[in-house]
Amino acid sequence: MTNLPAQEPLASLQREQAAPPVRPWYVSAALALCAVTLLLGGVWMFTRSKSPYPFFGTSYSPPAAAARFSGTDDLGKPFTFAPDGKTTTALFFGFTHCANICPVSLAYLAKVRNLLPASERPNFRILFVSVDPARDTVSRMHDYVTYFGQATGVVVPGDQLSSVAQAYGVGYQKSDIKGPDEYQISHTTATYLIDSAGKLRALWDYTQLPQVQRVAQDVQYVAEHPTR
Repeated sequence: MTNLPAQEPLASLQREQAAPPVRPWYVSAALALCAVTLLLGGVWMFTRSKSPYPFFGTSYSPPAAAARFSGTDDLGKPFTFAPDGKTTTALFFGFTHCANICPVSLAYLAKVRNLLPASERPNFRILFVSVDPARDTVSRMHDYVTYFGQATGVVVPGDQLSSVAQAYGVGYQKSDIKGPDEYQISHTTATYLIDSAGKLRALWDYTQLPQVQRVAQDVQYVAEHPTR
């Protein structure tokens, strides 16, 4: 007669031998960290292969043509943005009723300009394009850009502004509306670096602008290495 209970220890041993060993959690964590490190390293190497200079801002690879536009500057004169072969441009979209991001960005860009060699400063231009042409008059723009920095304020006609903003990937819309003339505007906070050939080379988020030394290095590199 077969003794069935006597087989249970053997079956249990076989199951134990067949079960794969459990990997310690710290080994799994280390492997995951290695995988992420390799992925980021690959992204870094790919970016550097496209752009040999390590931009502090986000680089355009390849550089893209910056859209031309026309409007009125803060002195009331006609203004057209177009490459001139010598001027490097930092372009920012904002509005004069902005109480924080816009003035801070303009102030840091002015500091960046002052860090450039004296011979290069005249060929570095800061453009502040209004996304609120209904309220940003010429005189108000002039007071704003001269108070917070060294920018040229530009008012683009309202019927053309949306296409200009779209060309740069800039979004904007009214918010916190309390009346026809009392509102805020939510907008893209990037600053665009454009070389003297009219090509977009990099952009900085406003959170990067306080690191003025690194931003100035980007500007100087682009000034010395425009697109050919």
